[in-house]
Amino acid sequence: MAAIGVFCASSTRLAQTHLDLATALGKALGPRGHSLVSGGGCVGMMGAVADGARAGGAHTLGVIPQSLVDLEVADTASDDLIVTTDMGARKNIMIERSDAFITLPGGLGTLDELFEVWTTATLALHTKPIVILDPDGFYPGLLAWINEIATTEFVRTEALALVTVTTSIDAALDHIEASLNP
Repeated sequence: MAAIGVFCASSTRLAQTHLDLATALGKALGPRGHSLVSGGGCVGMMGAVADGARAGGAHTLGVIPQSLVDLEVADTASDDLIVTTDMGARKNIMIERSDAFITLPGGLGTLDELFEVWTTATLALHTKPIVILDPDGFYPGLLAWINEIATTEFVRTEALALVTVTTSIDAALDHIEASLNP
C-alpha cells in the first residue's frame, strides 16, 4: 500500500521500551501491506524497526551513507540497500522513496529528518502524511515550543496542521491510510 519512511534513533544506548516500540511498528507494517524505508542502519531503533518489518513480512529499503557502511552499521539484511555519498543524499532518497513518514523518538538526526519533511510540506513541495508516534511523551516540549513560536509568526499556523501526533501504532497507520486514500 505505502512505503513508509521511519525516522528514529540509531543509538545503542536506548531504553528497551524505545526498541520495543520500533520493533512493534516494523511488525505492524507488513500485515497492512506497507513497506519500510529506513536509514539503513542495523543498530538501535533503526535496526529494530527494520528487523520488525521483516518479521512482519514487509519489504525493507535501507538508505545509508558510505561513511556508516564503513563503520559496519549497515543493515545488510535489507531487501534493498542504497549506499549514498553523504547524509544529505540519504535524506533526499528517503524522502523521494517514501509515501508517508513516521517519526519515533530520536536525537538530532531524527529531528533533522522530521524538520526537513515538515518544512518541505509547508512549502507545498509534497503532500505526504507526517506522523509523530509518541506513546511515552518524548515530544511534548518540542511541540509546545513550536506552537509557541507559531504565535510569533516565525512558523505559520497552517504548518502546525501538517503533522499529526499519535500515541499508538494503529492510530499512526490509520491516519496515513486515510490520508493516502481519502
